[in-house]
Amino acid sequence: MTTPPDFSTMPLSEATLIALRQWSDVGWLRQLDSALAAFMADLDASAPPALLVATALLAHMEGRGHTCLLLAPLVHRPGALLGWPDEAQDALAALWASLPRTLGDWYAALAASSVVYASGHNADEGQPLVLSGAAHAPRLYLRRYWVYECAVAQQILQRTATPIAVDAAAVRPWLDRLFPARPHALPSDFDWQKLACAMALRGHLSVITGGPGTGKTYTAARLLALLFAVDAQPERLRVALAAPTGKAAARLKQSIDAALVELDACVGGALDLPALTQRMGAARTLHALLGARPDTRKFRYHAGQLLDIDVLIVDEASMVHLEMMAALLAALPASARVVFLGDKDQLASVEAGAVLGDLCRDAQAGRYSAATADYALTATGQILPSGYLQTAGTPAPLAQHTVMLRESRRFGGPIGQLALAVNAGDAGRARSLLMADTGGALSRYYPQGHDPAVVLQLALHGRSGAPACYRHYLECLAQGPSSADALGHESWVKNVLAAFERFRLLCAVREGEWGAAGLNRAVQSALRVAGWLNPRGEWYAGRPVMVTRNDPALGVFNGDIGIALPSLPRTAAAADVQDRDAASGIGLRVYFADGPQVRSVGVGRLAHVETAFAMTVHKSQGSEFEHTVLVLPPHAGAILSRELVYTGITRARQAFTLVSAQPGLLSAALQRPTQRASGLHGLLGQGLEGDLNIKNDSK
Repeated sequence: MTTPPDFSTMPLSEATLIALRQWSDVGWLRQLDSALAAFMADLDASAPPALLVATALLAHMEGRGHTCLLLAPLVHRPGALLGWPDEAQDALAALWASLPRTLGDWYAALAASSVVYASGHNADEGQPLVLSGAAHAPRLYLRRYWVYECAVAQQILQRTATPIAVDAAAVRPWLDRLFPARPHALPSDFDWQKLACAMALRGHLSVITGGPGTGKTYTAARLLALLFAVDAQPERLRVALAAPTGKAAARLKQSIDAALVELDACVGGALDLPALTQRMGAARTLHALLGARPDTRKFRYHAGQLLDIDVLIVDEASMVHLEMMAALLAALPASARVVFLGDKDQLASVEAGAVLGDLCRDAQAGRYSAATADYALTATGQILPSGYLQTAGTPAPLAQHTVMLRESRRFGGPIGQLALAVNAGDAGRARSLLMADTGGALSRYYPQGHDPAVVLQLALHGRSGAPACYRHYLECLAQGPSSADALGHESWVKNVLAAFERFRLLCAVREGEWGAAGLNRAVQSALRVAGWLNPRGEWYAGRPVMVTRNDPALGVFNGDIGIALPSLPRTAAAADVQDRDAASGIGLRVYFADGPQVRSVGVGRLAHVETAFAMTVHKSQGSEFEHTVLVLPPHAGAILSRELVYTGITRARQAFTLVSAQPGLLSAALQRPTQRASGLHGLLGQGLEGDLNIKNDSK
């Protein structure tokens, strides 16, 4: 690092900007962070050092997924907040000596600037920064994130303020039919799925959260059947299914369709569920649902042109970032029902915000009102356990529309136990499970000399008790179509795609030898050496790719995964030529699974893709694999979190392998739960009393 500025001999604001630029040069901040501070200094020539520092840190924290900057941690040097190395502490100390000493002084310094709108204290003139929150816990926002947060809070408060009128007694027979009593169930057993269905029936906005195997889509399918049963004109019911990624959308559609087929056999022809299934159509990404357009953040559907739907089911809601949530809620008709499904304990979205986490802050406790308990008893015949009732204070409206599913019917084995231990932060229990004999379900490796060779061994050959690996999809690839016609080719493509989806390497980071980019190169090289792939350029037969940018014109979206394969040749002669050219990328198309169907795009039209033998845990959300390998890199710092490990574990269906570049990384991650700064939960706690303030602040 270059010589730090002398705060005693030059103007404080000038010295502060120099220090911030130096911090960007050594990587403690991004260049964008110090540049934004300099921009504020240009807008406000008298900007105090506190404003410049707060602006740079606000931009930096937004890059980490926070929607705002909490001012309270700034009173003392924010070493813990930033997670900076030890050598940064002296630089922080030198700068902090010139900054305010109390929270009130920080607030006053920021509120006095012409570039800051201090909510409720000065005029809103479109200032780029917004100071909001209670006096004891003020928050600084970039204006657009403050607007998004207020808009989401306002929409949620409006949609949960008044339940939809429901004849609970008339609903009871249908719920009993859709959720028959389980064999050997005790009278004290409570069916949370049944409650979730009943609660969602009367809500313009509902949240159903729970871990893997708790039956979120199972419940959503029964909700659709229930809506179909009680609607006066069911043939006119407009239903849409959506998820943040193409993979998650496809899985949602498959799960809903399978549940409705199973349910059709149970309702005895009383409902025309096949008609409902057909009318729903395919599930779409949220970008596709809202009508994403190239070269603009604006969507086709918005508050001025609403979606034409009555019911919207959104899966993998933990991945929905604040900006997307604001756009989605704005585009929904006021009369529509929206149901969010997701695991509140998974990683939050890559972009700023942790909306599902904010919505589910009280889900574990329930906090149901007496009126909700009465409705639950009439509609479901069940008595809500007293521990989930709120006996003091005013119950929050959102809590009356939120249900946490608490029993996993699919995830109760060693993988489920490991996920629970990780979620609880119990490192000792997690290590014991990984070291125990679990019949191949769990395993862990600590490579010698920090060499990722063990990762390549797992990728090429699997391990004892977990044979799934990339060899299987390459064997399908080598076999080729069973016949030269379209049916034979399509069947072969489906087999290759299905075999590839059995196994995946998941990484905590993207760059470096232990990151997704480094492991993708290493796996490709190892497969070439083994003679299973023949890459002679960017494109080759068998290359798995992930789409990294939405392209509605091609029908591909960020997160979609496909494999480059030879297309169906039209003649025998063409087939001979194609076989010779496939290794060079000629005649290849990338095939994507779209539910039971496949779709393809020519490789020359896919400009924004990356190889996908390994992917980040963030990108894996919405997917499941027979065998999942989670790779923890050395020196990852705050990136390794409890939620990251939990999300990686819960991608595995049958086998999970942990590869830790060095001992202690798992324990360190479990001691580091993710906490994103946000004001959404506080705004929701204001209830209707805060509604007018939100409206005024959002102008």
